[in-house]
Amino acid sequence: MPNLNKVMLIGNLTRDPELRRTPRGTAVTQLGLAINRSWKNDAGEKQEETTFVDVEFFGRTAEVAKEYLAKGRSVYVEGRLKLDQWDDKDTGQKRTKMRVIGETLQMLGGKPANTGGQTAPAPAPGSADRPARPAYKEPLDELDDQSDIPF
Repeated sequence: MPNLNKVMLIGNLTRDPELRRTPRGTAVTQLGLAINRSWKNDAGEKQEETTFVDVEFFGRTAEVAKEYLAKGRSVYVEGRLKLDQWDDKDTGQKRTKMRVIGETLQMLGGKPANTGGQTAPAPAPGSADRPARPAYKEPLDELDDQSDIPF
């Protein structure tokens, strides 16, 4: 039976990225994403919910995230789900936490908060240990103007 573990997210950083290194020197960056969803219920009232997701990047992508991202910045993340399991030291109960292992990172929006209003240069896609993937080139804003899309 085939398997698929793929996640695509667009959200805003809930905190500044945290960079650390493994004993072998590999960069690891952890960041939090807030993904907002809004809809109207049956009564026509606007409803909103926010999902918070922890994301972890490795290698050059981790270094780029630490260098160019800051709290509030919009990003697109592709990756895979990973379930962490451990025994709680205090209670002895089994604990679990789902997180995303990021494979692709793309900065969205314009001016990052930590560069004084200047747009940071976009890093080369991909990383040293993974080949680059082609990026979607058409701005998302232009999709709203196209009335001939059949769906």
